[in-house]
Amino acid sequence: MKKLMDVIRISCLILISSAMLAAQSITVSGKVTDAQSGENLPGVNVLLKGSAAGVTTDLDGNYTIKLPSLKGILVFSYIGMTKKEVPIKGRSVIDVQLEADVAQLSEVVVTDRSVRNIFSKRKVASYQADQSYWPIPAESPYPQANTEDYEGLDENTFQEATQNPLSTFSIDVDAASYSNMRRFINNGQNPPKDAVRIEEMINYFNYDYKQPTGQDPFSINTEVSQAPWNEKHQLVHIGLQGKVIPTQNLPASNLVFLLDVSGSMFAQNKLPLLKSGLKMLVDQLREEDKVSIVVYAGAAGCVLPPTSGKEKGKIIEALQNLQAGGSTAGGAGIELAYKIAKENFMQEGNNRIILATDGDFNVGASSNEAMEDLIEAKRKEGVFLTVLGFGMGNYKDSKMEILADKGNGNYAYIDNILEAKKVLVNEFGGTLFTIAKDVKIQVEFNPANVTAYRLIGYENRKLNNEDFNNDKKDAGELGSGHTVTALYEIIPKGVDSYFKPIDDLKYQQNKPKTEKVTYGDELLTVKFRYKAPDGEVSKLIVTTVENTAKSLDKTSENFRWSAAVATYGMLLKDSDYIENGDYQLVTDLAKSAKGKDENGYRIEFIKLVESSSLLAKN
Repeated sequence: MKKLMDVIRISCLILISSAMLAAQSITVSGKVTDAQSGENLPGVNVLLKGSAAGVTTDLDGNYTIKLPSLKGILVFSYIGMTKKEVPIKGRSVIDVQLEADVAQLSEVVVTDRSVRNIFSKRKVASYQADQSYWPIPAESPYPQANTEDYEGLDENTFQEATQNPLSTFSIDVDAASYSNMRRFINNGQNPPKDAVRIEEMINYFNYDYKQPTGQDPFSINTEVSQAPWNEKHQLVHIGLQGKVIPTQNLPASNLVFLLDVSGSMFAQNKLPLLKSGLKMLVDQLREEDKVSIVVYAGAAGCVLPPTSGKEKGKIIEALQNLQAGGSTAGGAGIELAYKIAKENFMQEGNNRIILATDGDFNVGASSNEAMEDLIEAKRKEGVFLTVLGFGMGNYKDSKMEILADKGNGNYAYIDNILEAKKVLVNEFGGTLFTIAKDVKIQVEFNPANVTAYRLIGYENRKLNNEDFNNDKKDAGELGSGHTVTALYEIIPKGVDSYFKPIDDLKYQQNKPKTEKVTYGDELLTVKFRYKAPDGEVSKLIVTTVENTAKSLDKTSENFRWSAAVATYGMLLKDSDYIENGDYQLVTDLAKSAKGKDENGYRIEFIKLVESSSLLAKN
């Protein structure tokens, strides 16, 4: 009898344990498609109503969400689609079709200088053709403790051309500010003003510049027109186009994935998204490429020794096994990553660390200054750095931007799986392969035609004028196929502007006595310096811009698009320099310059502007 009771007790324990395990691992999965076309919808936000549980659909529209029970309501939301709530009712497989929210859509035509709405609604078939890249709303609409950190930046002011004719800065191909801003807007919030870096918003987009044809690794493109936000002022557009190197011709890579697996990375939009993104990157690797994986939490360790890109399964398995937990010792992880990169250094290859983190370095060398010193000490060994930021709530933007800037690399914020695809697949060559380093720009303004000028953005990229010729001074890098765009707002000579930095002088008339007539038609001169990726001596390129401005409706789509993005950034920053401009101006200008938009990034931008307009009204 006793034995029988023991068997019963053991059986009950097994049943209880099995039930507890099952309760902990209940999952609901399914596929989300477009009700009109039947196409899979990647990036749909799937939330358990009234809880913090949430995921996004993958590139094939599939999702799997862990739930405490098979009860409750799943909420499916997607920009441009009508939100749908679906009761679970005990089902473990739920496929959903979403309907287009047609009322959100509009269409425009360009007539001379004006851009006019011609329809208040749009046909769904036409809508589908344009919306291949909709953003993903932030995964957690519930309140969170916010300890995000951004560097304080004051907007560049107008400089008088007679007193300060030179403007010098480092290029910046980072685009983290744009995707971070998008995350705020999609979550129904305005971004902090310091989170908006206008140059990064402009450079999020590719521009249709001509490919370089000579020995230099980039082409130079310039254009002048009126500033949309102040018709008395002019806007100068300067664009660089990096040479595109086909993937098969890129040098072999020695990559070290340096991954934050601390407790702060537990959320779905952090470590799980990180792993999904890096899996896509691994799919791009070739046999000659090598990958190592270093992780850090309370301590740092190597979980994958150098492994050929041919062994994709082994690399992906190592990524899949990662779990979040512990505090963050970022300094130790970076030290180990550089050590492994140095041990496997490829003399003619691409040696790079890819750091993926939320930037919450709260153990070890955690101050910005200490981390900056650490990276600067390693930079000269030929190992570059790419920084990928993830998450929200305790996101440390300022720390990650410093690491990338000082590590001769780039910085991106990954807010969803499609942004991961953009950075790590679509822009694979530009993200990982540098074609020119220490790229500097110096502009000299002709005081005969320019009263004052203002560089839009690049506040934390400005250099001293003497730094331009100093080859020891670090500057930005240009990747394969990357474009870089910079804008200057100009007060032309003879224009009476409220924004003039100083009044005309009584005793010094600022009239150059030796002004050369041959320069009278020049607005400015642009000088560029750059080094080869493994070079130490820079090369100089000089070009001039004539004092000829087109009307805004005659400018290129490149010009109008960059002007629209700049105006939007100034509105988000509540800029003092907007005289006449609102979200409708941005929308009209952007729609007139949308162009081909093969990936849908520009139509997404227009939807963000419309969302900002609604936020402003509310």
